[in-house]
Amino acid sequence: MEASIIDLRYKMKDVLCALDRKEEVTILYRGKVKGTIMPAGADAAVDVRKHPFFGSSPGSDESIASKMEKLRGGRFGAL
Repeated sequence: MEASIIDLRYKMKDVLCALDRKEEVTILYRGKVKGTIMPAGADAAVDVRKHPFFGSSPGSDESIASKMEKLRGGRFGAL
């Protein structure tokens, strides 16, 4: 579900019902995503092995700085 700041103010019951249904609520401010409200009890643990930097070794040909730059992406990347 997506909710604007106005929705949080005037339609909080709908937001809470969405959280009861275990839906994530994305908060929008002026049409841009500002954050996400997760339902209580949702799995917040992230599997480290799924991260693209997992398993890198110091003996690889590519430098750590170049790997990090690839992971982060450019400042003005394609939208």
